[in-house]
Amino acid sequence: MMLPDSKVYVAGHNGMVGSAIVRLLKGSGFSNIITRTSSELDLRNQAAVIAFFEEEKPEFVFLAAAKVGGILANDTYRAEFIYDNLMIEANVIHAAYQHQVKKLLFLGSSCIYPKMADQPIKEEYLLTGALEPTNEPYAIAKIAGLKLCENYRKQYGCNFISAMPTNLYGVGDNYHPQNSHVLPALIRKFHFAKENGNSEVELWGTGTPKREFLYVDDLASACLFMMQNYDGTEFLNVGVGEDISISELAETIKEIVGFEGAIKWNTEMPDGTPRKLLDVSKLAAMGWKPTIGLNEGIQLAYADYLKRKDQLNG
Repeated sequence: MMLPDSKVYVAGHNGMVGSAIVRLLKGSGFSNIITRTSSELDLRNQAAVIAFFEEEKPEFVFLAAAKVGGILANDTYRAEFIYDNLMIEANVIHAAYQHQVKKLLFLGSSCIYPKMADQPIKEEYLLTGALEPTNEPYAIAKIAGLKLCENYRKQYGCNFISAMPTNLYGVGDNYHPQNSHVLPALIRKFHFAKENGNSEVELWGTGTPKREFLYVDDLASACLFMMQNYDGTEFLNVGVGEDISISELAETIKEIVGFEGAIKWNTEMPDGTPRKLLDVSKLAAMGWKPTIGLNEGIQLAYADYLKRKDQLNG
């Protein structure tokens, strides 16, 4: 178990997930947190990663570093998404084994599951069908990461565990016009339309796909819970256990932002996976549950966007 003075390395601490984990650790009294920016330590560079572990000797590792993006980014930068993520996870997991890290938690993604998986998606549905083509490279890399953890445990006895979160949003999200996920992209679009007095906002697809959204601080809470309470072989889904259609989500964000125009759906554009709801019963049975509802979470995310929008060119 992690103690307040345990040496904890959070890989990817500047990202939305990593920064939420650091916030939670500091707020929970952990005082020995190690971080490195990507310019200080390129996790794709094996020699650099090994040297870092040699120097710092972390006892616990949260592996939240990854190259991430929405449908367009995943489909455009396919080689980068598979290469960067494979290198990051392989280097960190191998170095954690070599330097006898007590425990490592790897963060995956719900896109690891088959596109047409039964709903809600249970952990055992992994590798039972074809992936969503637009983000297949990213999904393959994340599957490789959890299999690395699984097999380093089997061969070497490493206490490496994996969490598979659903769609995330919240403080520190990415609002890039091309590379952001659906929820922050909608916040940005509706705010821009409101500021410019536009009469309508055009959104991709039909609005019918359903998605589940987890506030990032709830994910951080689940990660700390798992680090302290879970040593099992199997990776665990992390989510809220309920979903919402993209059109309902758009209406909710429109109302929170205060945009009064119309929504126009461009049905020529892709929808992506029709539904993605995680079965979160295993983690729930252990006693963890999320605390931030979607409405409250979107308000917090919008407040964060307003605070940062000038530097985001929003």
